[in-house]
Amino acid sequence: MTVPSASPSSVQRPEDENLGIGANLAYGLQHVLTMYGGIVAVPLIIGQAAGLSPADIGLLIAASLFAGGLATLLQTIGLPFFGCQLPLVQGVSFAGVATMIAIIGSNGAGGIPAVLGAVIAASLIGLLITPVFSRITKFFPPLVTGIVITTIGLTLMPVAARWAMGGNSQSPDFGSVANVSLAAFTLGTVLLLSKLGSASISRLSILLAMVIGTLVAVFFGMADFSKVLEGSLVALPTPLHFGMPEFHVAAILSMLIVIIVTLVETSADILAVGEIIGTKVDSKRLGNGLRADMISSSLAPLFGSFTQSAFAQNVGLVAVTGVKSRYVVATAGLILVTLGLLPVMGRLIAAVPTSVLGGAGVVLFGTVAASGIRTLAQVDYRNNMNLIIVATSIGFGMIPIAAPTFYHHFPAWFETIFHSGISSAAIMAILLNLVFNHLKAGNSDQQSVFVAASERTLRYQDIAALHEGDYFRDGKLYDAEGNEVPVTGHDDHHGAPPAPRAKVATAGSTSG
Repeated sequence: MTVPSASPSSVQRPEDENLGIGANLAYGLQHVLTMYGGIVAVPLIIGQAAGLSPADIGLLIAASLFAGGLATLLQTIGLPFFGCQLPLVQGVSFAGVATMIAIIGSNGAGGIPAVLGAVIAASLIGLLITPVFSRITKFFPPLVTGIVITTIGLTLMPVAARWAMGGNSQSPDFGSVANVSLAAFTLGTVLLLSKLGSASISRLSILLAMVIGTLVAVFFGMADFSKVLEGSLVALPTPLHFGMPEFHVAAILSMLIVIIVTLVETSADILAVGEIIGTKVDSKRLGNGLRADMISSSLAPLFGSFTQSAFAQNVGLVAVTGVKSRYVVATAGLILVTLGLLPVMGRLIAAVPTSVLGGAGVVLFGTVAASGIRTLAQVDYRNNMNLIIVATSIGFGMIPIAAPTFYHHFPAWFETIFHSGISSAAIMAILLNLVFNHLKAGNSDQQSVFVAASERTLRYQDIAALHEGDYFRDGKLYDAEGNEVPVTGHDDHHGAPPAPRAKVATAGSTSG
């Protein structure tokens, strides 16, 4: 549904078109529904990892909606030096989930203050480096970002598995057939809606599947909504509700890696949406967008939320619908702020059975991993060590998942950094990319079996030396009359050239 643009005289940029209150509300609500499942998933994961009560998890959700709405308004409407004024929806970033869980684990159950402190400090550092970030983006090519995004998705899969089993490992029903069956039903519903539903239903398949799965759980007595109405229906998010932020160096360093990845992703989203809507995005506009990201991320923890970044699925929605107006997305921001003022909505979501979340989480987290794989598909693996960089980095990132106690005997600061799969994979990917692709001194031209085969090439002069009717048989070259033609692997610079012969350049071998 493409909205006709106004005349050039009335609208200077396509994103400045105002469609009116009615259209803004309708299209804005569509943006909210598209990203709603993603924005509430992060506080759900973090709240459960920290052992918070359903009421406190509801507050986390409300705070994330509120902070995401304000961040969206800042990014779309803009202030001097902050906001790219493009149709970008902001919300809690998935990139930091694994790292925040690791920080919580190293600081004990309920370690939310340590998470909030790490987010604040790392975001402020990110704000300071935005002016020079464009100069170091070469160190974060698709090779590195693809590894990190893939690892994020893979690292979250154990969370989906625990959810599918019931969430609480101390419960006698943990891992029961009923819980796993409910998760499987929810997963099947997502796939069915994606296949059979219309375009709109397919895009909302995860959210709709969670609603259907919850209704089935209520029918079988597996859901408890008795506490949804306990507490206020409308309330402002309470600043510092979870206590004063705590600042730990190791936690800040591990979160800083997440912030750098977020800066890379946001840069890509800003450039992508600019290309989609056909507007100019220069370095100044890019910097304004990154600063809005960082200032939002540094202030969100004061309300109980986490790192903020652009939602890629909403960039896709802009491309699908053709609705380019930033005021549509600003309206989506207002809707998010309104939802954030309704704690009852957070408690309602927190009451959704964990098994239902597990079924949806398989697709949700798998989509994150698939996005990383899609990014890695852009990488050139010919005549370089990129394949071994990917293999080593992802393998390194999987160690904390395969063996959670792997770093227990290391210093606390070391464990906090490397206990997170995403931190481990990111550090390894950055270092190996530097060693193999930037510091090329000492690189061999025949590096290892992991190097993809050299591209098969023939020199023009070699082809010109061939005559019509020449053919190869059993590794030898013959002319049309069956006479063997001498083949050499090097140039003969001595004396006159011999009778017709071909010089064939050797090609690298393919392993495996």
